[in-house]
Amino acid sequence: MDQERFLELLQEKKNFIDDALPAKVEALNAQPTLKESMLYSILAGGKRLRPTLLLMTIEAFGKNSKLGLDVACAVEMIHTYSLIHDDLPAMDDDDFRRGSPTNHKIYGEALAILAGDGLLTYAFEVISRSESLDSDTKIDLITHLSNAAGPEGMVDGQVADMDGEGKSLTIEALENIHRKKTGALLGYSIYAGARISGGTKEQMEHLVKFAHYLGLAFQIQDDILDVEGDEDKLGKPIGSDVGNNKSTYPHLLTLLGAKEQLLDVVKEAKRHLHKANIDHSWLEHFTDYMISRDH
Repeated sequence: MDQERFLELLQEKKNFIDDALPAKVEALNAQPTLKESMLYSILAGGKRLRPTLLLMTIEAFGKNSKLGLDVACAVEMIHTYSLIHDDLPAMDDDDFRRGSPTNHKIYGEALAILAGDGLLTYAFEVISRSESLDSDTKIDLITHLSNAAGPEGMVDGQVADMDGEGKSLTIEALENIHRKKTGALLGYSIYAGARISGGTKEQMEHLVKFAHYLGLAFQIQDDILDVEGDEDKLGKPIGSDVGNNKSTYPHLLTLLGAKEQLLDVVKEAKRHLHKANIDHSWLEHFTDYMISRDH
């Protein structure tokens, strides 16, 4: 019953984000083609895992998740921008995302780049204008989001990922890439939820470590799905990482070794989650969901 209720809760959170997010883009005083391109990727059917994680963290502290809705929307805008740019010919050169043509295949490279730029910069405005947060909290959240998404976080992870193509990386180097490229925004989502909820220093420390291991688990599962996933469910070709000459956990550890590593990482994630002294039940379900998902 708990698992059934969790899946319902996940859908509720997705619906909550799906209702709020497009309206923020539609309200922009911008060129219609720019808004259309931004909305195309916003409405492309993402699972909204990062904003859901943020909202669930707030609720784990016993607070109303509506307090974090603006920040959750901002996180999804930045995630969406990163996908638009990742798909570009100069980056991963992907024609499909979530089973549909990528943004640049519909709107052209120039407008896709600008749509990504628009989502990235607008995200910070959305937080700054939030009526649910005080000024100190807004400044802290914007500072941490800039770090997570910027040249010390997601952008640096992307550069390291490109530099690693065609090379046999160590596990440590691979983890560093994913800690920044994938884990930084996941980690920020948990940090933001805790910060909005007034978490203590000790709680924040354990939740940051929980986020670190959760991000690794997310990426290991992604790499496993790239080997044995269902192409129809993934919305992209199986083996695309190998085709792009990228080091992956199955490549470095074997498929069995990657699955064993996944279990170890999840164990560490849950250990720190339990030490955070919050109502961790749904976040624990979220962790299990992340490693059992098929797309």
